[in-house]
Amino acid sequence: MELKKVWAVYYSATGTTAKVVRSMAEALAERLGLPMEERSFTRPKERAEALAFTAADIVVVGSPTYAGKLPNKLLPDFQEKLRGNGALAVPVVLFGNRSYDNSLAELRAVLEAGGFCPVAAGAFVGRHAFTDELAFGRPAWSDLEEIKDFAGKIAEKAGNPAPVQVPGDPAAPYYIPKGLDGEPVKFLKAKPRTDLARCSNCGACARACPMGAIDLENTAEVLGTCIKCQSCVRKCTRGAKYFDDPAFLSHVAMLERDFREPKENQVFL
Repeated sequence: MELKKVWAVYYSATGTTAKVVRSMAEALAERLGLPMEERSFTRPKERAEALAFTAADIVVVGSPTYAGKLPNKLLPDFQEKLRGNGALAVPVVLFGNRSYDNSLAELRAVLEAGGFCPVAAGAFVGRHAFTDELAFGRPAWSDLEEIKDFAGKIAEKAGNPAPVQVPGDPAAPYYIPKGLDGEPVKFLKAKPRTDLARCSNCGACARACPMGAIDLENTAEVLGTCIKCQSCVRKCTRGAKYFDDPAFLSHVAMLERDFREPKENQVFL
């Protein structure tokens, strides 16, 4: 069937994944001479209904890497709410200068199981959600140019869409975070704190939270599950949100110490 539309679909708590997926989809649409439509899959209301596509679509689907895989609390939504119906797909993951581990393999497998035909894939470096010390400013201009070039190659392959293979194991366990001493650390129960002297209770953090975990009436209260995505920290214009969990901070310090060397993007056709 002839392609008729390019889609950009993403979960992007801090906006980095959205930037990469949007840039790729826009370039792909331009190369193919097709319209492009964008769908965020980030906030609870945006994931409430299924997104169904057809064999006339090519869909760039993106997610950040959390502990080497897809965000575990969002995985059911990726599995249940994205229906390919024969659409071509380009799975894309972002990673914060450590490693994407098995996230790209997992996203590819999820899309294939959901009725998509993955024909290309990419893992791209983006500013780490936890700290500006890792991959600050990425994706940079050179990354975006690389993405545009890759989109051109995808457009060429779209006429003969053979399945793409990517490294990794979709069933592999999650990466175990470590602290400065090299020992595993646990911070699953860590939640953002609020500097009440700075907070105006504007509700921006609550509206941005992909889990709907922050009380809109009293934004200092985190009533639901926190996935440490840092959306509330990044979106607060007053710098009122922060994490002070010792295990979490030790892990961040380890990342800053051990993963400063700039990583390269990886693409697969």
